[in-house]
Amino acid sequence: MATSIEYIEFVCGEIRGNYNIRYKKLFGEYLVYVNEKPIFLVCNSCVFIKKLKEVESLMAGAEEGIPYAGSKEHYILDMENKELVDKIVTILEEVTPIPKKRTKKK
Repeated sequence: MATSIEYIEFVCGEIRGNYNIRYKKLFGEYLVYVNEKPIFLVCNSCVFIKKLKEVESLMAGAEEGIPYAGSKEHYILDMENKELVDKIVTILEEVTPIPKKRTKKK
């Protein structure tokens, strides 16, 4: 079941702090950007984050899942845990690079 616009707006609304937040529809689901950095993948109304060593201790015991067929396993972030969300966003915003612009081949 695809993620609703209401849910993606809820997710973005839960990100507190002085950040530039936007989302982009991607293959029927969404990617959430914080300061132009892809932080959350939202699929089937579930928030996924990459399994990075920087968040490993915070996400110990968290549910894990595969956001879409063929992807690697990700952590599932509990958006109701505001303290955890704040910590995760802060860490991921620091360690995630801004994607390089792709040039179109002619």
